[in-house]
Amino acid sequence: MQRALLLLAAVLAASCAGKGLSPAQVEKIQRRAQAIFPPLPAEVPNPENPLTPAKIELGRALYYDARLSGGRDLSCNSCHALARHGVDGKATSPGPRGARNAPSVYNAALQLAQFWDGRARDVEAQAREHLLAPNAMAMPSEAAVEAVLDSIPAYRAAFASAFQDDGDPIRFGRVAMAIGAFERRLTTPSRFDAFLRGEEEALTSLEVEGLREFMDVGCITCHIGPGIGGSMYRKLGQVKPFPTADSGRYQVTKEESDRQVFKVPSLRNVAKTGPWFHDGAVASLAEAIRLMGEHQLGQRFAPEQIGRIEAFLGSLTGEVDASYTARPALPESSASSPPPKPS
Repeated sequence: MQRALLLLAAVLAASCAGKGLSPAQVEKIQRRAQAIFPPLPAEVPNPENPLTPAKIELGRALYYDARLSGGRDLSCNSCHALARHGVDGKATSPGPRGARNAPSVYNAALQLAQFWDGRARDVEAQAREHLLAPNAMAMPSEAAVEAVLDSIPAYRAAFASAFQDDGDPIRFGRVAMAIGAFERRLTTPSRFDAFLRGEEEALTSLEVEGLREFMDVGCITCHIGPGIGGSMYRKLGQVKPFPTADSGRYQVTKEESDRQVFKVPSLRNVAKTGPWFHDGAVASLAEAIRLMGEHQLGQRFAPEQIGRIEAFLGSLTGEVDASYTARPALPESSASSPPPKPS
């Protein structure tokens, strides 16, 4: 019943779109947003991992290659599907810290750290961990990853092209560097970025009203920056306790102050990346908004407020460069390629 009421409110709010904002009001909201949300960059550089065409091409192939898993049946794309806005659509995915929802890989390089608990400092470190994690890619060792790639002639050539400083370029750390280089251009500019650049007509009146609501009620306490989040940690249940058994960042730091603290998720593409929250327990974006208002802000949002905010969040759905994310033809294995790890 509650969900039906929320949907009805959203429809009613949409029917009133275009009636409430003057050009001056839109301009004022736009200027305010421009001070809070920088437009999305085309790439996220890493001085320790310079982006080059050869490294990115190699990273694209590795991202899709299931031979980098112990069972030869999982790739990065299995849980972070590029054709599905960077997620798998499941409530939870296996992981070394227990079952959690797989965050989107799109725009992930913008964030202060990776994983819900922030245990990996960047996308390169995230790739390193997942390749070896028993409940993820489950490769038995760094040497096992290197052995698989070294057995494939085309990969030997690709690594030599991407890393030209010596005669033995296939190293475990460089696998992660190549995957990270590819991920650092997985950005998804949206109509909201056009609005931030000055195109007032890029958003509907209802979306602009939702943006104003988003800022006025305090969502920007946590969701700021070009990622509309991903730049800080916060306790889940900041105002009102949130029902979860996951201790969050406490598992990493063992600091009591970090219990049930999680990285604030980016809201880029949030309308397409459900189910929501760290445990994927919320199946409705409207319900996620309601819960955040209650537990993080101490507010009971009216249905029409939820409808406006949800409309704004829809404007954060970005464009995916299909040519950049297309699955490449993977190099063939050789007779010496190691078999899958015994189950």
